[in-house]
Amino acid sequence: MDGLIIRNENEKDHNEVEMLIREAFWNLNVPGCDEHYLAHILREHEDFIPELDLTAVLDGRIIGSIMYTKAWLTDENGIDKEIISFGPIAVHPDFQRQGVGKTLIERSFDIAVQMGYEAVVIFGHPGNYVSRGFKSCRKFNICLEGDICPTAMLAKELKEDALDGKKYFFRGSSAFEYDSSEAEKFDSRFPQKEKEYLPCQEEFYIYSHSVIN
Repeated sequence: MDGLIIRNENEKDHNEVEMLIREAFWNLNVPGCDEHYLAHILREHEDFIPELDLTAVLDGRIIGSIMYTKAWLTDENGIDKEIISFGPIAVHPDFQRQGVGKTLIERSFDIAVQMGYEAVVIFGHPGNYVSRGFKSCRKFNICLEGDICPTAMLAKELKEDALDGKKYFFRGSSAFEYDSSEAEKFDSRFPQKEKEYLPCQEEFYIYSHSVIN
């Protein structure tokens, strides 16, 4: 997109970014959304990675955002490998499907590689990420405790052969274990929007509750 600038978020951007994220996620996965609250609390969490907190700016307006946290893969010997995970990633509805999200992801990967990170694991709709080189975590022998491999858990190597075939258990940041009632209180600060039940929410439910055997 001509004129698109990718830069780090700064403190003055916080409100605008949170509003953007709310607009992007409202009624998408569930009636309403919590993702703007997640962005709000992530910035103060110990696992947050400021260098990978990026915004997409067009004509002085923030139209996209991506945030990262540290995550870990633990092998069967109990040895941890620090990796990264992104989310929320948001593009304003007026600018979706125009390459903004792709540009944010690819720029963040370049920075992550420079920082020494070798792999990224996310939870997301496979249709949105397989074109960016993500694969099912099952193909990398990555699962949750109990040998559970969610359909939406995807992985990508940032360094060739970084995921060496060992069995790994994924552990994400505790930042995502927030109180939904606090998210509801936070949302009350924003202009009122109607919560709706939409078909896309059923698709999200299916992907987020299914596993690969």
